[in-house]
Amino acid sequence: MATQHAPDAAPSAPGAGDALSGRALWLPMGALLLGMLLAALDQTIVATALPTIVSELGGLNHLSWVVTAYLLAATAATPLWGKLGDQYGRKRLFQSAIALFLAGSALCGVAQDMPQLIGFRAVQGLGGGGLMTLSMAIVGDMVPPRERGRYQGLFGAVFGMSSVLGPLLGGFFTEHLDWRWVFYINLPLGAVALLVVATVLHLPARPHRHRIDYLGTFLIACVATCLVLIASLGGTSWPWLSVQTGGLAALAAVLLVWFVAVERRAVEPVVPLKLFRIRTFTLCSVIGFVVGFAMFGAMTYLPTFLQVVHAVTPTLSGVHMLPMVAGMLVSSTLSGQLVSRTGRWKVFPVLGTAVTGLGLVLLHRMDEHSSTAEMSAYFTVFGLGLGLVMQVLVLAVQNAVDYADLGVATSGASFFRSIGASFGVAVFGTVFTGRLGDYLGAALRGRELPEGVSATSLQHDPRAVGTLPPDTREAVLRAYSSAITDVFLYAAPVVLIAFILACLLKEEPLRRSVLSPDESETLAANPVERSSADEVRRALSLLSTRQGRRDLYARIAARAGVDLRPAACWMLLRVARHGAVEPALLADHGVVPRPVIADAARQLEERGLAVREGLALVLTAAGSGTAARLARAREDSLAELLGDWWSADRPQELTELVRELNAELGGAESECPRAEPPVRNPRTRMA
Repeated sequence: MATQHAPDAAPSAPGAGDALSGRALWLPMGALLLGMLLAALDQTIVATALPTIVSELGGLNHLSWVVTAYLLAATAATPLWGKLGDQYGRKRLFQSAIALFLAGSALCGVAQDMPQLIGFRAVQGLGGGGLMTLSMAIVGDMVPPRERGRYQGLFGAVFGMSSVLGPLLGGFFTEHLDWRWVFYINLPLGAVALLVVATVLHLPARPHRHRIDYLGTFLIACVATCLVLIASLGGTSWPWLSVQTGGLAALAAVLLVWFVAVERRAVEPVVPLKLFRIRTFTLCSVIGFVVGFAMFGAMTYLPTFLQVVHAVTPTLSGVHMLPMVAGMLVSSTLSGQLVSRTGRWKVFPVLGTAVTGLGLVLLHRMDEHSSTAEMSAYFTVFGLGLGLVMQVLVLAVQNAVDYADLGVATSGASFFRSIGASFGVAVFGTVFTGRLGDYLGAALRGRELPEGVSATSLQHDPRAVGTLPPDTREAVLRAYSSAITDVFLYAAPVVLIAFILACLLKEEPLRRSVLSPDESETLAANPVERSSADEVRRALSLLSTRQGRRDLYARIAARAGVDLRPAACWMLLRVARHGAVEPALLADHGVVPRPVIADAARQLEERGLAVREGLALVLTAAGSGTAARLARAREDSLAELLGDWWSADRPQELTELVRELNAELGGAESECPRAEPPVRNPRTRMA
């Protein structure tokens, strides 16, 4: 018999021998989830506090930078954190990321003016990028592949929860405490995470050397910053045709050319240029840019509309935004399930961009007299459109690239969505500031204003609106309403471009291994860095988990030509891997219900595939042969899921990965307990 197909022939998965289990796992996992929550929350918690922050610190024309600085810094830092963690160990890097994030949070809380707050938000974003990417990577160090789907689901839930909690908590702290608590709340939570990580997180040291593309990362961040500066300052602080905007545009062009030259020579480029020769990747990157543009631009300025125009409290402005978040989560989840069932995906970005464009037009229809029900309906439509697009873009990119580029293509698609988010917030801010100045000037022309109140003061401190006479206040509220809703109208043509590009996508048959992108790749504003092997491991383990163990073992039994129930196949492979298993203790462990285990053990004994030695089951020679056929069928089934990646020229890394997953599906020692090792009869050894 070929030993490479025996159940215990595959090498253990990395970290499998050091994997934690039970209560020992949940404490460090809780710290990772807490770190992820902090990073995800800070992408949304600030939005509802922005009107109050601007009223206290001034600088409405720089409002967008409070969000943009965090997004840009987190996006630029993400690939560095991922590769440095591989190279120097993830525990220390994760602790450093928490410390940097907490330092940025504390500094944001004591900021005395808008430039200080913007600078400190960038520091916070540098730490936030590390929290997000390293927490996902550490799961792979702690948990064997067969269990990762369950825990990755928890991280997905954290992203969804942060989308809901962010606006609510931001509003609550602003209204009942102080806007600075939006940042201070991170300190006790982060301190707990830091303490738990330091005391209970023990990771194996497996350094992996990288040629880190520091220069490429720096250059692409500088290009993005130049473009955002042009978008946010052009037409407001500087005329569009000024020396400053022209100089920034020229600098961005020079840096872009330099970046392209660096990426062509880089051993591990942050954005491999060869990916842009793949039509699907290029189109999805542009569409993702537009989705990020629309999503974060709207999420930043909708709370301002609600709080200023409709005099809604900060807390209630978060409640008002829940229909948008709910629509986004529902459509994202449903579109992913439908793609997995049908294998058809092109319809979703086409429909999603169309619905998003419709949502922006509807948001433009809002004014100071719009009812809560009307606004909620518009928010829901906008959220539904965004959700239809987000889930599918990552899937399409994963399906279009070679295995060697899977990891970097996945993070690359998310990278462009994040850059789009930064750019969108800046552009929305420029349009809003410019239109508000025009509308306020027209609304206040010829009107008498209270002492100390002017168009400029109203622009910098929205709270001053409440001091105006009723007729003047009505005109000013209309100016604010028109300025914000014009932003959504101007964004609609950009989404129309994305709709046209979505129609140009070519729908290719899907590999079954890429049917299930998780929420970390669809809801996160900044990319999560994972290698190609990590991506495949995640996809295959998620797929197996989702379809269920019973279906998996029913398939491999049919493939191997073995007439056994799924539970009997499951038990046979565990006995083969571990030599002997006590069914009673296996039932006590709670992996499979006790009646199912008893029935499986009975069938193995009746078929002569296993015999009792004391309380334990051991295999007969016939059982060993059957187990080997099942193991081979299971490995072939995993390989089949990879589609054309599993070709003759596949990398050795992929072969080893499939063997690792095959071995891990045999169960860990903790799942196959036994009181005493039985004395093995030579006739029961594997052939």
